[in-house]
Amino acid sequence: MGSIISSSAKMIAISFFLVNSSHGQTFFAYSPDSIRIAYQVYGEGKGKPALVFVHGWSCDRSYWKEQLESFSKQFKVIAIDLAGHGESGVGRKSWTMEAFGSDVAAVVRQLKLDRVILIGHSMGGDVIAEAARRLRGKVIGLIMLDTYKKLGSGRNPEEVEAFVSTLRNDFKDSTRNLVKTMFRADSDSTLMNWVADAMSSAPPSIALDALYHAFSYSRQMPHTLEELKLPVIAINSDNAPTDIASMEHYGVKVMIMQHVGHFVMMEDPEQFNHLLRAAFDKLTQ
Repeated sequence: MGSIISSSAKMIAISFFLVNSSHGQTFFAYSPDSIRIAYQVYGEGKGKPALVFVHGWSCDRSYWKEQLESFSKQFKVIAIDLAGHGESGVGRKSWTMEAFGSDVAAVVRQLKLDRVILIGHSMGGDVIAEAARRLRGKVIGLIMLDTYKKLGSGRNPEEVEAFVSTLRNDFKDSTRNLVKTMFRADSDSTLMNWVADAMSSAPPSIALDALYHAFSYSRQMPHTLEELKLPVIAINSDNAPTDIASMEHYGVKVMIMQHVGHFVMMEDPEQFNHLLRAAFDKLTQ
């Protein structure tokens, strides 16, 4: 079950966790289904939009460690563990992008943020789109990191089920092998093995359901983008071609990062941070 506490106790907890929130401690908000959502806050960034970082499938907020300190010098920076990941609670019946989006929205509302840029890696790109639907008037732009190489009709249910089923019988080894294919042949082996071991240690029931809903969301994403009418930037790796025309058709501007695999923010933090700053400039001009 998710964390369920009385309203008065919850208000006390919120008041406590908001104290001294600029130093990277762990704080907690509560999702609409009463699951505890862990997050960290860095920096102040007065007068500038807050940056909200959302990890991908079977990851957690530690994947942003090369961005948090760097960007907190100019911005208020928030890194979130989605429900079922990291230090956040479990017990959700269905691990949908809509529910994850509500996790992000709960943190933004608790912090009383009025202007935010949402940054999502991989599955996190789907999540921030759903978060933006719940944060009307607060989001000035979305940045999706290697979430989509092409936008259009998306994956049909049979394709989604066929892929997810490849991980069901032996989740740990199958996931470890899958994650390694997301890196380049010349990638840092220590980083690759760390990510592969961490992601393959996720609870299979949560990971498989989340993966099913993430892949299924590819059919919904074009409609969500058309509904939101927000500036969207994609920072994609060059490990596979990006169909730039299909992305621009739905209003997504594409930036390509060279010589990296799927984990763009970890594999070359210097290059990535440079591109991310350029993306912020585009969204705030």
